[in-house]
Amino acid sequence: MAKPLAPYLINKDEDGLFRLTVRETRYNSQNYPLVSSTLVDETFKTATAARTYAKQEFGAEAGQFSTK
Repeated sequence: MAKPLAPYLINKDEDGLFRLTVRETRYNSQNYPLVSSTLVDETFKTATAARTYAKQEFGAEAGQFSTK
């Protein structure tokens, strides 16, 4: 079975700002992962700021973040 995706993805955009994507993984009846992603409208100057936002707004915890 594949490793589940981290629920929070932090990427740098073309302007050098960081963007946060919230991912939700569900599994169908054959245990196949279905992932939905929602890009947060807000941009952040640092990855740390994006992490802090996710912790405050979504209750994110350490280890739930990915940059890929």
